[in-house]
Amino acid sequence: MAKYIYEEVNWTDFSWQDKAINVVFGEVRLMQGKIIGLMNALGFSAKEEATLTTLTSDIVKSSEIEGELLNYDQVRSSIARRLGINTAGLVSSSRHIEGVVEMMLDATQRYSLPLTEKRLFGWHAALFPTGYSGPYEIEAGRYRTGEMQVVSGAMGKEKVHYKAVKPELVKTEMDRYLDWFNNENRLDPVIKAAIAHFWFIIIHPFDDGNGRIGRALTDMLLARAEGSGERFYSMSGQILAERKRYYEVLQKVQHSSGDITGWLDWFLHCLKNAMLATENTTQKILRKAEFWKIHEHTPINERQRIILNKILDGFEGKLQTSKWAKIAKTSTDTALRDIKDLVEKGILQQTSQGGRSANYELVDFRSA
Repeated sequence: MAKYIYEEVNWTDFSWQDKAINVVFGEVRLMQGKIIGLMNALGFSAKEEATLTTLTSDIVKSSEIEGELLNYDQVRSSIARRLGINTAGLVSSSRHIEGVVEMMLDATQRYSLPLTEKRLFGWHAALFPTGYSGPYEIEAGRYRTGEMQVVSGAMGKEKVHYKAVKPELVKTEMDRYLDWFNNENRLDPVIKAAIAHFWFIIIHPFDDGNGRIGRALTDMLLARAEGSGERFYSMSGQILAERKRYYEVLQKVQHSSGDITGWLDWFLHCLKNAMLATENTTQKILRKAEFWKIHEHTPINERQRIILNKILDGFEGKLQTSKWAKIAKTSTDTALRDIKDLVEKGILQQTSQGGRSANYELVDFRSA
């Protein structure tokens, strides 16, 4: 079995080939500036909306990487409440979701504060408020005291993908990590974010939740890189899209003797792709902002506002009276009145597709 990187002497003296990553690194830095410029051109509420959408996506996708599906509306509502963003249709959230949101917002909104053991333990406890991960009891809010292996396959035929640092070494390794995280100022913050993610995952200091906390640390350092808690792109969303490659690269580099060029190259490309995806989302946010600017004096009730926002966010499927009634939690008669009212105001129109029940869509309002 090949040696693990942490078995090397001075294993955290990472090295890489600048030449191999210079081009993509330059592109990432350029795109960061471009996205911040694009966002600064938005009005305050559109910018708020962008941050809310990105943070929601980041939290939902980060949990999805671990195979856990969180309720999007609950996550969004929890973030909106905590950031004091006034949006229609807030729903209450479970204790678990509140904990996940708490961790993410602490990382991204208080990005300039030092990372301490106490803070990390707080995040871990927030992720596992009951002390359980699914049916399994775990050591919540403290470093693990047991061996940690990442395995797959049926019993008796398990394949060990990774064996983490021995439990008795976790505290020493994490002390060194925290010292570096807080005091290393010579590295470019984007490169530092990449290294921080890799280094944390290699130590695997907790019983569970290492991936989510590792990604929160990435977001924290990216917020430092931009000097802003406003998040406009989702790194976790992109990691989810490239999950297979993510694990392949981690597996390969965990056996290197300290050269992490492969990891940095993958991380920077992933970050670049996350930013490219954001340009698309930004167009949606601009469209939404434009719509509400046009209709700022149009009388629109709360139910209509909720559904219109859903359409502007990219509602999938056909919009029919029955669906409207279900989403707005109202009767079909009221739903039909709401729809007809918006048709008369030139906001909705019936689609050309016939059928037993009419479908509706937004009238194109973009100025040519």
